[in-house]
Amino acid sequence: MTFDELNLNKPLLNAIEDLGFINPTPVQEKTFSVIMSGKDVVSVAQTGTGKTFAYLLPVLRQLKYSEQRHPRILILVPTRELVLQVTNELDKLTKYMNVRYTGIYGGTNINTQKKVVYAGLDILVATPGRLYDLTMTGLLRLKNIQKVIIDEVDEMLNLGFRPQLISILEILPKKRQNLMFSATLTEDVENFINDFFISPVKIEIAPHGTPIDKIIQTAYHIPNYNTKINLLNLLLRDSNLEKVLIFVSGKKNADRLYEKLLPEFKEEAAVLHSNKSQNYRIRTLKSFHDSKTRILIATDIVARGLDISDVSHVINFSLPEIPGDYIHRTGRTGRADKPGKAISFIAEKEEDLQVQIEHLMKKNIRIEPLPEDLKISTVLTEEEKDVLYDKNYLKTKIPQSGGAFHEKKEKNIKVNSGSPSKKRKRNKKNVKRSGKR
Repeated sequence: MTFDELNLNKPLLNAIEDLGFINPTPVQEKTFSVIMSGKDVVSVAQTGTGKTFAYLLPVLRQLKYSEQRHPRILILVPTRELVLQVTNELDKLTKYMNVRYTGIYGGTNINTQKKVVYAGLDILVATPGRLYDLTMTGLLRLKNIQKVIIDEVDEMLNLGFRPQLISILEILPKKRQNLMFSATLTEDVENFINDFFISPVKIEIAPHGTPIDKIIQTAYHIPNYNTKINLLNLLLRDSNLEKVLIFVSGKKNADRLYEKLLPEFKEEAAVLHSNKSQNYRIRTLKSFHDSKTRILIATDIVARGLDISDVSHVINFSLPEIPGDYIHRTGRTGRADKPGKAISFIAEKEEDLQVQIEHLMKKNIRIEPLPEDLKISTVLTEEEKDVLYDKNYLKTKIPQSGGAFHEKKEKNIKVNSGSPSKKRKRNKKNVKRSGKR
């Protein structure tokens, strides 16, 4: 199918043509007619499959010109980066349309946002916290909302936005269309859907836990942190690693790793996490997106929904504590029908996580032998010393998995496919307006 075969109007077709797109992705093709029918939709698709366009195209197709002040379309996303990304996609698609829209999120002057909202909107893209704050002022009214789109709802719930989400949904008009797009569908999300959606049509493009097939997944079993550093430096010297996204657990670990890479890769590397200022985060993402920065060290905030193109390699410097987050991380590479590689560094204490990830994927991660020229360090970090001398750790230490997938009894399988709860700082606003050209 081509975009010409969808029921798109001329302004949207012209915008699509300018972008050079010819064929819709599977999620765009399968959801378009269902959304157009007015039914509630729950779409489960992996990152990098075109979910944002999947809901924007039918929503914009049905949006009629209006001068009323209060928004008719509400798009909820968990982070400020996703607010910016969605408004950026609106920029592209509304090039030949007269549509008023803006993006709002916390950490910026609420009075400025009040003025923008008061001027009138058709589409509002927001994080739940700032949307709730603006709604409570009485200036922003949601009585005219016809469609509400919740993107990455599982991440919102894990970030602690449940009270705000529930409060927002309860004050929306009862007669509305609910759309939800996500890469995961946990039990918590299922309960949320049952409470607020009316007989939704479920569209599953790729079952959760199934990695994108074209991504080559490999790993190394590494004795300690400093040997991980040595291996990382060794791999990054390879020119084939053109655009590398390195995941670590936690902001302090991200900064520490960045300091370790500075001596050799100062001009090529950058670090990204929620403690960085909004302007810094925007500049860093743009530099990496434009391939001016080759190496980006990041926490899992980047793994959720952000569209970063042409990532040749994802490196898991440490495995995520939640197996489902491994899927999101690896999904940053191998996008838009391009090949990708995911490399994991696995310490002995992380081998249990490896087993859980392999069980979730129902696929082995191939273990590579350590390079002959790798320097094995005998220097341990303070954290590693604490682990080694912890008698409880020694008692519960699991045997090496060797990378093989282990069938376990159902009662012994503990897999949480969601993401860990994290309080994330919300910041600054983004305002866009598209006019006729």
